Amino acid sequence: MATALDTALAVHGGAPVRAGRPWPVWPRPAPGAGASLIEVLHSGRWSIASPYGGEPTFERRFAGDFATYLSTGYCVPTASGTAALMTALEACGVGAGDEVIVPALSWVASASTVLGVNAVPVFADVDPRTLCLDPVAAEAAITPATRAIVVVHLYSALAELTALRALAERYGLPLIEDAAQAHGATYLHRKAGTFGTVGTFSMHHTKVLSSGEGGAAVTDDAALARRIEHLRADGRCLPDRPPAPGMPELVETGELMGSNRCLSEFQSALLIAQLKELDEQNAVRRANAALLDRLLGELGCTPQETSAGTTARTYFGYAVRLPDAVLREVSAGVVAAAVSAELGLTVRPVYRPLFDNKLYDPASRPRFRHVPGHLWRVAPAGHDLPVTSLAARSFVTFHHSALLGDEADMHDIAAAFGRVLERACELDG
Repeated sequence: MATALDTALAVHGGAPVRAGRPWPVWPRPAPGAGASLIEVLHSGRWSIASPYGGEPTFERRFAGDFATYLSTGYCVPTASGTAALMTALEACGVGAGDEVIVPALSWVASASTVLGVNAVPVFADVDPRTLCLDPVAAEAAITPATRAIVVVHLYSALAELTALRALAERYGLPLIEDAAQAHGATYLHRKAGTFGTVGTFSMHHTKVLSSGEGGAAVTDDAALARRIEHLRADGRCLPDRPPAPGMPELVETGELMGSNRCLSEFQSALLIAQLKELDEQNAVRRANAALLDRLLGELGCTPQETSAGTTARTYFGYAVRLPDAVLREVSAGVVAAAVSAELGLTVRPVYRPLFDNKLYDPASRPRFRHVPGHLWRVAPAGHDLPVTSLAARSFVTFHHSALLGDEADMHDIAAAFGRVLERACELDG
């Protein structure tokens, strides 16, 4: 193992802190996942739009399992987290020209989904400790055109849900809770995703509950759930009772036009198996993150905090703020690259602010020029959100799969950070 006394950092060709030992692989198939996929393969039903075969679909089974896990009334699986967010927005009545408040520090889908329903994302600043939507900033962003608030539980933190829910109720706005990075986390002993009018999840390859691609929207409101069903299945929904075998199960009601954003039977079967492993994996991540909090804190780093109401965290990413003294010498991106070289593990800065993110570029899509002046309203320029900007320059993160390792892995991570931070003056940039 390399030490701080070695002649060169790994990024400069020196021996790395960690070499020859792999990190945990993600996604990790759960026991029974392969058998479930083979069952679907030979079932004659790969989609919920296939003819009814006499048994509940895997999609219906997963929806029931996930609703039970979350203790919520309804779950509508979708093709992606993006699909879940868009159907949630539309089901809540958000449409052309409406404003939707979103946190300025988030993955681009927080803004692009709002654009996708012809509405206007309004960026609000985040809390400097949690990196989640600041309730005070959210209230300051409300205008007569505001139609919804979207809160994102970012990386490993839960937002201040009590304050945000009270804010939404005070102004009569739906609160859409994006829990794409928080499967299994709890706030006041309730699962993340169940505090908002609608909760949305992603089951993308990177997520702690994964089927490669996929998502879900959850709610306790039967009418909203029915609208989401129509919006994700070309205007069709499931019947109150099953049809005769061989007949289509989805009913063409004509209530609400939708699009095809359904989850496949393969993904649904995989999620049923993966869900059984979620709590145990989250417990391992949580214990390792607690150890890292202590080790990196001793180096002068500040781990991302969660809100006071959090009763159990999960970790999509482990995020940590670098010491100010180091940031005066070198950028977070350069430090992240150097730590990556020491570990053979990708460490990177947190998301760029949405108003400064090259992935958020409405002008690149002709569809957003549909109304004169609309493109100006949704342009990324002209935002001054100091907390978001500072957080993007200060924090680095790595994927939750590393937290499925053992204590020795956590000590390797701390050793790599320590080595790079001690010799940050040797880095360029």
